This record gives sequence, structure tokens and C-alpha cells, in this order.
Amino acid sequence: MSSLLLDPGRPLPRILVVGDAMLDRYWFGEVERISPEAPVPVVKVARQEERLGGAANVARNTAALDAPTTLVSVVGDDEPARVLERLLRADQIDAGLHAEAGLATTVKLRVIGRQQQLLRIDFEAPPSAQVLDAKLGDFERRLADCDAVVLSDYGKGGLAHIARMIGMARSGGKPVLVDPKGDDYENYRGATIITPNRAELREVIGRWSGEPDLERRAQALRAHLGLEALLLTRSEEGMTLYTADAVLHQAAQAREVFDVSGAGDTVIATLAVARAAGCDWAESIRLANRAAGIVVGKLGTAVVSRAELAAAA
Repeated sequence: MSSLLLDPGRPLPRILVVGDAMLDRYWFGEVERISPEAPVPVVKVARQEERLGGAANVARNTAALDAPTTLVSVVGDDEPARVLERLLRADQIDAGLHAEAGLATTVKLRVIGRQQQLLRIDFEAPPSAQVLDAKLGDFERRLADCDAVVLSDYGKGGLAHIARMIGMARSGGKPVLVDPKGDDYENYRGATIITPNRAELREVIGRWSGEPDLERRAQALRAHLGLEALLLTRSEEGMTLYTADAVLHQAAQAREVFDVSGAGDTVIATLAVARAAGCDWAESIRLANRAAGIVVGKLGTAVVSRAELAAAA
């Protein structure tokens, strides 16, 4: 058991989260009929919720573990950005939100009926080079005041300078954890660890035929990118960590799965706090796996507290 759980009064490391922040909006309602206009359910909206999403949800997760957290991201000069700022302030997250006029803040609107997600609508646009340069400068200024860096890539264009960020952080002796996106991982070269899920890793290394083939391909990718570790999150199969010295597997926690959205954010957030707090890789993935098992039992993008982690031990 780690010091993270043994000593709940112990100050935790400072985490700097950078990436694609977004606002998750939920419309909840009842479904009592099918529309006469098309064969789709009619949802009578009864209530609405707004939550931090994307990189902002990663920051919310590290803050929920009592780690002092800073978020650097790009948003629009619009109403969703102001909601994001308010929510971040409520979670005591130090937010460096770089607003660009004319840019639409990324919003994911989910319509929920009968406790099921019926529809998701996305609003997004890529940021300009000018605002990304300003964000890079802000990242460099804040780097000295953190103990670990999390780069949360959702493919929205907010991490155009990710290779330079990794280089700056590693030169400063900071561990860098990357939640990757897309089929080109060259920009993640030199990071401490990347945390792809099965579909994301398959895009890069191709389909594997059994565990020995998966291990060979994953280790080859890890070595090629100069990573200390690669963590494959495998949904109902748990997660597997590949390092130069070992392959460590954690079986999924046996609990009911209600909603997997945001689970990857919880995993990388817990991993970052644990590693920066001094936990080894084995203990860090045990904690991350435990946190994932808790958060999938909650609706929507959710968090796991330090007390919940301890209680689930």
C-alpha cells in the first residue's frame, strides 16, 4: 500500500496539465414517445449539468486527489469558456486559459434518456498558431513550479507544440505522462510514459495475434520512442504496463460498469499523482486501475477522491 493511501494528510506533488480542455454538457430527460417527424426518441429535458471535460477533466481528477493542479489550455472568447473558468475555479484548479476571439470552445453535448446516452453533439474548431505560441510560453513559465506534467491530447489542435513541451519538461527533470491520439506517435518521443487504449494502440502497431505478439510490438514501440514505460488500458481486461525490465498486468476491478467516458482521464491523473508522489510503477498502476474501477461506476465524466481510493483498498 502506498504513502498516497497510508498518509492522507501528506501534501501531494504539484501537477501541470496541458492539452485540449472542453466542456461536457448533459441534458437529462424522459423518453415517452417516438417523434412523428423521424424514427427517433423525443427527450423532454428535465435538467442540465455542466462538467469539465478533456484535459480539464484530467486536471479535475488530479485535484480530486488533493494534488495542487494547474491547467494550461486554449479556449474561445465565449460563454462555454466562461463556464469552464467557473468550474475550474470551483475545483481550486489554477487555470491558464488562453482565449482566442472567434474560436469555438470545444463542447460535447450529451443527451441522456432513461439513463442511456442517446446522442452526442460536438462543437469545436482548431486554434490559431498565435494563441498556441502564447500557450507554449505560458507552459515554459509554469514548468519550474510543478513536479509532473500530463499532456492530454484529444486531437483538437491544442498540443501542436507537444514535442517541444516534452523536451522542455524532460530537460527540467520533470516526468511527462501523455494520453495519446491518432496514428503517429513520433511527437511523443522522449516522454516518460504514454497511456493508449486498445483501439489507439492498434492504430499504431497493427493488430496483434495473442499476448506474445502484443508484447513484442508494444516493447518495440516503447523502445523506438525512448519511453520509460507504456501503459495499455484494456477496458474489461484491465491494464498492462510495459517497461524495459518487466511486463506488469492488473486485472480489471470487479464492479458494475455504468459509464466509461472519462475513465482514461482518471487513469492518467492517478498515475501522475502516484508517480510524482514517489510510488513505483507497480503501485502506481494498482492505484490507477483501482481508480478506473471506481469511476466507471459513475455517470459521465467523474472523479475519484483520495478517500474513495483508500476505501477501495
